Amino acid sequence: MSHGVLEVDCLTKDFPGLRALDHVSLRLRSGTVHALMGENGAGKSTLMRIIAGDLKPTSGQVRLRGRACEFSGPRAALLAGIAMIHQELNLVPGMTVAENIWIGREPRTRLGLINHRELHRRTSSLLEQLAIELDPGVRLGDLGIAQQQMIEIARAVSWDSDVLLMDEPTSSLTDREVCHLFALIRQLKGRGKAIVYITHKMSEVFEIADEISILRDGRQVATAAADKFVPSQLVALMVGRELEQLFPKTAAPIGATALAVHGLSLAGVLSEICFELRRGETLGVAGLVGAGRTNLAETLFGLTPATAGQIHIDGREVVIDSPQRAIEHGIAFLTEDRKRTGLFPALSVLENIQIASLPRFTHHGFVHERALSSDCRQLCETLQIKVRDLDDVVMELSGGNQQKVLIARWLLTHPRILILDEPTRGVDVAAKAEIHRLMSQLASRGVAVILISSELPEVLAMSDRIMVMHQGRVSGVLERAEATQEKVLELAAL
Repeated sequence: MSHGVLEVDCLTKDFPGLRALDHVSLRLRSGTVHALMGENGAGKSTLMRIIAGDLKPTSGQVRLRGRACEFSGPRAALLAGIAMIHQELNLVPGMTVAENIWIGREPRTRLGLINHRELHRRTSSLLEQLAIELDPGVRLGDLGIAQQQMIEIARAVSWDSDVLLMDEPTSSLTDREVCHLFALIRQLKGRGKAIVYITHKMSEVFEIADEISILRDGRQVATAAADKFVPSQLVALMVGRELEQLFPKTAAPIGATALAVHGLSLAGVLSEICFELRRGETLGVAGLVGAGRTNLAETLFGLTPATAGQIHIDGREVVIDSPQRAIEHGIAFLTEDRKRTGLFPALSVLENIQIASLPRFTHHGFVHERALSSDCRQLCETLQIKVRDLDDVVMELSGGNQQKVLIARWLLTHPRILILDEPTRGVDVAAKAEIHRLMSQLASRGVAVILISSELPEVLAMSDRIMVMHQGRVSGVLERAEATQEKVLELAAL
């Protein structure tokens, strides 16, 4: 029977004016995956940072292999056998796979130089043990996100860690890549590793987890074997109330054509794209990775101007050769990667919201600060963005609230056409429901919405029609009443 390799006993963590953790206890057994679930701000990251030695608890104790631990920092925890694999990978793109795994621990020759032959041998042996088929000498920046994640895991294993902490490891992976990751996790289980797995995705929890713990407002509300839960129960435990539906789509009156696209092409990427979008309508865009969905969104927003075709807005042909021109025509675009291409990390919440609307609030070279700030604050209240002060740096917020800041930015422009690319990626179930509810409200006001999502249930539930793409072309369009996962996948593979 699996024994408790790591125990967390009554951990409490207080910050000024906030109790982030309130007497949380866990017992991690070797050879198992323990899923940790909860809304953004529930305390998951705080708990992981304490276990990984990045934070000290206000009270309580962490025991590793039966012995009490008080780590001086993350390296001390790593040396003791606890490795943290962050959602944002901590790797060096310009270095090789081998160099990334053994950085700071490279084998040396008698002269003190790096022994590249031994470095290659150690790396090959490690990758072979983990069934990772990669060349130790390949440059990390030439690998995909999924392969880079495998290297991050291999580096953690190279420290002979008994406990692996994984924070949202599949947030940027395709379904096929998730399968590869799960195969690696199962292998690690077989080697006796204890894995803590943070995720918002229900399907993943029931596929990979042996046990589940749920946090809410810093408190541990449930811990049990995974097969003791059902999805609806997990949702209710996480948010503290029953969610009648995760996809609160309401019928909206469909109006005149807002956007008409004819023969839109982008050399080598998009070919002869044609579709129409009406006011109050939500058009879902589905397809496999590489189908061209994001490329289409970027072209409509002027980030990569089309090489052929026409775009008509409200019956009038327009030229969209820049984001500024798109905004002038009433188009807003929520990007799929809020941290890399959406948010300005060094700016405040207020600055991030108002940045796209400055021209509208500027007259004769003067910005109407009071009116702009007032509108921003009202949007924050409407979207229930949880922030202590709008002057706080945006990266201090949870993922769900960061996403709401981006939505607020575009709502402030008063868009007539709203393009949402993976709008609920990396946010918890309650935040997802809020975003879906907002989509329905916008559609009811006549906003035309384009929803791009890799989650088929989301596309099926929130769309009036679904346009399926394959290799840069439209392979079919389905009405809401006829759309099924099977039909969408069939068109996506054409």
